[in-house]
Amino acid sequence: MTTDAVDDATATILHVDMDAFFAAVELLDHPELRGLPAIVGHPGPRSVVTSATYEARRFGVRSAMPVSQALRLCPSAIILPPHMEKYREYSERVMTIFSEVTPLVEPLSIDEAFLDVSGARRLLGSPRRIAELIRTRVRDETGLTCSVGAASTKFVAKLASGRAKPDGLLVIPASETLAYLRPLPVGALWGVGESTRQSLQRLGLRTVADLADTPLAVLQRAVGEASGRKLHDLANGVDPRSVVVTTREKSVGHEMTFEQDVSDPVRLRRELLRLSTQVGARLRKHELVGRTVALKLRFSDFRTVTRSRTLAEPTNVGRRIFEEATSIYDALDLGRTPIRLIGVRVEQLDDAGGSRLGLWDPDEEWREAERTLDQVSAKFGRGAIGPASLVRSSGRVVGETANPRAMPDD
Repeated sequence: MTTDAVDDATATILHVDMDAFFAAVELLDHPELRGLPAIVGHPGPRSVVTSATYEARRFGVRSAMPVSQALRLCPSAIILPPHMEKYREYSERVMTIFSEVTPLVEPLSIDEAFLDVSGARRLLGSPRRIAELIRTRVRDETGLTCSVGAASTKFVAKLASGRAKPDGLLVIPASETLAYLRPLPVGALWGVGESTRQSLQRLGLRTVADLADTPLAVLQRAVGEASGRKLHDLANGVDPRSVVVTTREKSVGHEMTFEQDVSDPVRLRRELLRLSTQVGARLRKHELVGRTVALKLRFSDFRTVTRSRTLAEPTNVGRRIFEEATSIYDALDLGRTPIRLIGVRVEQLDDAGGSRLGLWDPDEEWREAERTLDQVSAKFGRGAIGPASLVRSSGRVVGETANPRAMPDD
């Protein structure tokens, strides 16, 4: 993408987003596939797309889409199995580059981060020069590309990086923020999902300018007090959030070892539900949410497999964790392969009241139900109430462990 020549000392917040990260990492080992449509995923009937090259995306292929649907859209696509350990390795390398530019780095996920470069200007130059330096270092040191948005706020920086994709850079000075925002559709605002967009359009609010010009009280009556305030602020370029430094990746999980190997898929799913429910409860107890769900399996020959999936939105809902863990398990297509150990872990944690803005919560009903379970458990003890499918548990367990790494002591 050709970058604009605009530069401004006020655009000190950078949003750096790796381009088709998982797919790009896979292509490092398959350079002969560059320029061809490729999908990262498993060929099984229940597998979903983990990532896709931009060549495949032109056919309508998107992450989280069933692989079968992706192949109908793009029959010539090449399927590449995912390798999460490689993605973590390259993520660490990229994050190290960021931290060498500025200590103020806030990872959002395995492949994107906010950077505050206000303190690096004296040494490295303008925000544009710093962004160009980051893009050059990432390309030279990893072989990957990234897109960077630079602005005076987090929200606008993230918008800019999306506009710059792929492999581009867009700087939006503070003085041009409103002019950039006002023509955009309301769906461009952070936290406006399809349901909220339709609600706003029913009120005749189709652009960011429409929202910005709507009296706050009117907007709050339409979408609620808190959501109305957030929308009104964003539409007017107001976003006071600062870059919050995350010192280390945190995770919480539970795993169990069976006394006898288990091959019954029904029972394994029941154990996944139990473990996921415990992980969700622990996250809520410490007021945390997580973005990545990981499944760990150990077979009778002690071979261990770990697979993970990054969510579109962070969660602490046990049911959501269970659905993602089950989806990963189904994608492995193990049939009745005996399992010795099974575990569920949630990674890339953040405060539940953190920086993400969401107006529509697809897990709202489950979230409220699980909060009620938390209250009952606090009063009567763990196990007093829970999902009905866990009432009848079978089999003996050798040992169960929790991994409260980086979690506060109980």
